[in-house]
Amino acid sequence: MSQPEKAPDIDDISSSNTSSPPELEHQRTTQSSHIDYGHYGPLAHVNTAESRLPAFGGEFQPGLYRPVKGRTIGNPAPLGLCAFALTTFVLGCIEMNVKGVKEPNMLVGVALAYGGLVQLLAGMWEMAIGNTFGATVLSSYGGFWIGTSIIYIPGGFNIMAGLEKADNGSPAMFYDSFALYLMGWFIFTTLMLMCTMKSTLAFFSLFFFVDLAILLLALGYFLRDEQETPNAKLTKSGGFFALLGAFLAWYNAFSGIADSSNSFVVVPVLHFPWSEKGRKSRKGQSAV
Repeated sequence: MSQPEKAPDIDDISSSNTSSPPELEHQRTTQSSHIDYGHYGPLAHVNTAESRLPAFGGEFQPGLYRPVKGRTIGNPAPLGLCAFALTTFVLGCIEMNVKGVKEPNMLVGVALAYGGLVQLLAGMWEMAIGNTFGATVLSSYGGFWIGTSIIYIPGGFNIMAGLEKADNGSPAMFYDSFALYLMGWFIFTTLMLMCTMKSTLAFFSLFFFVDLAILLLALGYFLRDEQETPNAKLTKSGGFFALLGAFLAWYNAFSGIADSSNSFVVVPVLHFPWSEKGRKSRKGQSAV
């Protein structure tokens, strides 16, 4: 007659339940380096064991933040970043007169639908998950692109023609008005840039180059030549920095999507030495 199976020991059960789950390959890095390959990728891989995570451009988080538990929606940051990147890329190409394209008509559609509406929705989703910085920036730039496209809609709101008519047929009033419009966005971007100084190099550089692009474009419309046309050198320089900002936005978006489970390429993010991650790295090095 077979012997009854022995009941599992209580100690065995407790030890098996308390064993730590395996960590994702890209979630943690050694403390001796400021370089991180993404704290986590898609939200299904969030490491909720840590109370606060370091700054990460792929999540549009400029400082320490707490992971959201029990999320029912994905990460909206890459969507907003991609919408901003593509629209800024088109603007940069136009300002640099790539392939002889000078008129901004092609910008209207992408600025309204993708850079405007989609980015605005991504900003609202950032608000839903509790990311105030992401909601403020993405929603604001969604409004920026919608507003810019409205200005350039041919014959739509008659903004350019109305200002030229008010200035006796001269475009000077429109150029000055548009420059003031851009200067307001330069001030806003500078404020947001100051909030990224303790984040990562890729995230800070994104705002830095976009800030330079807006400033140079505004100055280009202010400092016109003798024919009252925008300063070509300044506007082309602004277009160049806009392209750099676009590629950095794509870089940060990719870092928020790609991880070792879905890509062979996981891009690194470099934390500043004075950031929380950088200080922990120095402490780890001194302890060795």
